Amino acid sequence: MKVQLVRIGNSRGIRIPEILIEQCGFGDAVDLHIEDNRLVIAPESAPRQGWKEAFAAAGPAAVDALPFEPLPPNEFDDREWTW
Repeated sequence: MKVQLVRIGNSRGIRIPEILIEQCGFGDAVDLHIEDNRLVIAPESAPRQGWKEAFAAAGPAAVDALPFEPLPPNEFDDREWTW
């Protein structure tokens, strides 16, 4: 389907026919992104959608080891450092 770009202030827009809005499941807002030099208009996704699956795919939580062994106290620690 070919549609004309219309002026909206200093921007341009398109009119999306109602039948396409219904078929795509668009609400009052949509997500826009560029994919392979194409503008993709998709239904708005919920915040953090897919996070649960991504965390599950990352595997079980593990205790991370400290990157460095703790150093023994030095003179500064013994004499000068106070909380």
